[in-house]
Amino acid sequence: MFNMSRRGVLVSAAMAAAFGLQKPLAWIADAHAEAPVEPTTGFYKYKVGSIEATAVYDGIWRKPHDPAFIKGVTVDETKAALAKAGLTTDFMPIPLTVLVLKIGDRHIMIDAGSGVGQWQANATHLPANMKAAGIDRSQINTILISHFHPDHVWGLMEKGTNDAVFPEAELVVNSAEYRFWTEPGRVEKLPEGRRAAGKRIADVFPTWNNWRLVESGTEVAPGIQILEAYGHTPGHSVFLVTSGSDQLLVSNDTMYVPALLAPHPDWQGAYDQDGPMAVTTRRKIIDRVMADKLMICGAHFPFPGLGTFAKDDNTYAFTPVPI
Repeated sequence: MFNMSRRGVLVSAAMAAAFGLQKPLAWIADAHAEAPVEPTTGFYKYKVGSIEATAVYDGIWRKPHDPAFIKGVTVDETKAALAKAGLTTDFMPIPLTVLVLKIGDRHIMIDAGSGVGQWQANATHLPANMKAAGIDRSQINTILISHFHPDHVWGLMEKGTNDAVFPEAELVVNSAEYRFWTEPGRVEKLPEGRRAAGKRIADVFPTWNNWRLVESGTEVAPGIQILEAYGHTPGHSVFLVTSGSDQLLVSNDTMYVPALLAPHPDWQGAYDQDGPMAVTTRRKIIDRVMADKLMICGAHFPFPGLGTFAKDDNTYAFTPVPI
């Protein structure tokens, strides 16, 4: 078996071209080196055909180790997977990256971040990093929402008031996701630990009139198709971005921590609402990415959230694009 990680990777000219990079990146790290927890840059630009993609760093959840995080898996096992990928084992590192796509004169954001510390104290950087990347939030025309977990949608609401941060932007979400979280009586059916978040969603989101509810397969913006990737949540979705012969699969939380789930794709996370369905979806999506030779990014992949997958027997190996 083989394992591609941050250590001992050479990014070739072909791979650089596939990700729209200016030049090949040769990157061979010390076999004993541990990847830095925080990136040295707050944004990263690449191309998908004629589309300019900007990965914007929001921050990182330094999650304390918890035996319940992956069902039936010990903390020692998750630490071993992190170490094998060259990541810290002091805590569970879960970075958050938001993607902004410039298509013609339109700016389309995928998910909205965690709300400047509303979700985690270390996830506060999105506004400053968007500004540094030359993106004004007033330029955002459309926000595509993958699912309603706080680290993806708390950035839609102002802290304390719940006022809309993007009142003029169109908000697009899979109708199954919206219906689930806003269904009357849903809050009481949620596990106790999720009720506060569920109540906030149910109280606020239905009061906004800028939602567009769509079905899987819909073209939600020029060259962008929403596809179902259910399991993590009832309406969790991914986005297929196409420009010319280039395609990018924005996978959101399909394989949220590749260091754990690439070598162990059958592991079920505590935040997977339907664990078996999430596993089936994960394999289906990653197998398609490899078969169709798609670029792929994920909200919780190591920044800039971009990388490649390869088959490793019945599991996968993940290689992040270095910066």
